[in-house]
Amino acid sequence: QVQLVESGGGLVQAGGSLRLSCVVSGRTFSAFDKGWFRQAPGKEREFVAAISRNSGRTYYADSVKGRFAISADNAKNTVYLQMNSLKPEDTAVYYCAIEGVAGAYDSWGQGTQVTVSS
Repeated sequence: QVQLVESGGGLVQAGGSLRLSCVVSGRTFSAFDKGWFRQAPGKEREFVAAISRNSGRTYYADSVKGRFAISADNAKNTVYLQMNSLKPEDTAVYYCAIEGVAGAYDSWGQGTQVTVSS
C-alpha cells in the first residue's frame, strides 16, 4: 500500500519561507514522477511543481516559478518543496503525489496547511 506523509506546513508572514517534506512508502520512489499540488478554500486543486523520475527535471506553475523549488532525495524516499517569498495567495492545503504505472498521479498525501499572513 502506497503512503505519502507530508509535514512542514504552518503559519508564516508574507515574504517568509517554509519547506514542505513528503515521505513516500510502498512504491519504488525513484521510478516515478513526484509532484506538489495545492487547494485553496473554494477553489479547485491546482498543480504547483513536479520532478521527473529519470532526469530530475523540474516543472513549475507560473505563479510559483522563481520562488518555489522542488527536490527529491532518493535515499530518504522524500520529496521537498522549498517555498520562498511567500504571498497571502499561497495560502492553501498542500498535497504531494506520486505517479503510478499508468502515468498519472494516483497516490496522494493527506495534505498540510500553509497559511501566509499579510
